[in-house]
Amino acid sequence: MHGLVVYSRLTAPSIAAGPTAISESCTLEWISPSIAEWEDRLSRIRRLPVLQSLPYARALRSAKQQGARWGTIHIDGTEAGLLQIQEVGLAGRAVHLLSLDRGPVWYDGFGSLDHWRLFLDAFNRQFPRRLGRRRRILPEIADTPAARDRLTATGFERQPGLPGYQTIWLDLTPALDTLRAGLKQKWRNTLNKSERQDLAVETDEAGDRLDWIAARYAEDKKARDYPGPDPAFLTALARAFAADRKYLVLTAAKAGDPVAAVILLLHGLSATYQVGWSSPEGRKLGAPSLLLWRSVTLLRKRGYRDFDLGGINDRDAAGVKAFKAGLGGEEVRLVGQYR
Repeated sequence: MHGLVVYSRLTAPSIAAGPTAISESCTLEWISPSIAEWEDRLSRIRRLPVLQSLPYARALRSAKQQGARWGTIHIDGTEAGLLQIQEVGLAGRAVHLLSLDRGPVWYDGFGSLDHWRLFLDAFNRQFPRRLGRRRRILPEIADTPAARDRLTATGFERQPGLPGYQTIWLDLTPALDTLRAGLKQKWRNTLNKSERQDLAVETDEAGDRLDWIAARYAEDKKARDYPGPDPAFLTALARAFAADRKYLVLTAAKAGDPVAAVILLLHGLSATYQVGWSSPEGRKLGAPSLLLWRSVTLLRKRGYRDFDLGGINDRDAAGVKAFKAGLGGEEVRLVGQYR
């Protein structure tokens, strides 16, 4: 599917600019790229969210029958960023469900509030509010008063009662010794302890352990009643990433018995800690810390630059947040859900 929408804005010139007005434009171009072409573009993005990756779109299509569309963003004629949207159309799109989740994503040098203003105006013109259309946008922008004002000024309404998504990003580019020195003291102590427990760590890249860890995760989620992805969708998601060899399961075993495991999803130059599981013995041995640290070392060795540690919140998963924060990354809260 192809299309082009252009929105231009004429700004008042500053004194230094002289009498000539400055023209700024934003163009959204919908394209049908090959996998290689799109992956090449994604490799230019720092902190690429997993929701903006190709395997995520395939998982949504297979599990929830949502289509996808891919677009490039051009600012004053220069390609500046990317977006992947999901949509469902019924009755010739008289009913149109549209979502932009954790996007758009910007190349270096772009993504200022002014660029966001141009993009949101173009997006609004492409998909205006109308009877039969339901829009959902989770912008990948930090929650600040200026960001909220910018979205409101562009005609978007914030969904009340839905706090902005929170996560922790870990920069993998420093030296490994530097990353280890950045661990919280308690977390480092647990890691040191786990490294003395004679735990064997195995890595699965083909999806061989997927059914096993998905079953452990489903049982644990039901028993402990914590937030997290639906087990059925988790399986579809992991299979989509495994098909592209962008999936890792790390498992820790004691005397041959698995005691902990984690699923990592790989996308662009980033990776996401999707879910983890641990038995009571695994937690006692510090296996979750060992697996997360081994994930850091493996991802860094393979050239990944950023590690998204997954959703956190203070309401019903304070322990999970504290565990992930122990790695010393940067906590980020996004601006929230808009329509």
